[in-house]
Amino acid sequence: MSSKHKNKTYATLLTAVFGGFGTYRFYLYGRKNIGGWAHFLSLPISFFIHFYFKNSQLFFASSPFLLSILIGFLEALIIGLTPDNTWDEAHNTESGIQSQSQWPLALILILIVAIGAVLLIASIARLFDLLFTGGAYG
Repeated sequence: MSSKHKNKTYATLLTAVFGGFGTYRFYLYGRKNIGGWAHFLSLPISFFIHFYFKNSQLFFASSPFLLSILIGFLEALIIGLTPDNTWDEAHNTESGIQSQSQWPLALILILIVAIGAVLLIASIARLFDLLFTGGAYG
C-alpha cells in the first residue's frame, strides 16, 4: 500500500507563504493537528483583540498573528534544511519514492532568510519604538 508522497520543497514553500495560517501543518499532519489550528486561529484572535480593546496599538493587537508568521518562517527553515533521508523517514515511510531536493529549495531558503530577517528586525524595532518612546516614530 502506498501513501501520498509529501514533497519537501512544496512543504517549505507552503510554510513560507502560508505559515501564519498553519496550512503546512495540515498538509504534513492532517486536519486534526492542534498546532495547525493554533496557527489558523491566530488571525481571528488578533481581530478580536483589535476590536475588543479599541485603545490598544495595532502592533500589540496583531501580535498573535505576527508571532504565527515568524514561527512559520522558522518552521520553513527547519523543513527546508532537513536532510532528504530524514524527511522521508518522518513523512514518506510508505510512499516508496525518494526525495531529491534541487535548486528551487535553496532559492526558497535564501528568500525565507532574507524576508524573515527583515520582518523580525522590523518587529523588534517597532516594539522598542512603542515601549520606549510611546510610538513617537509612527
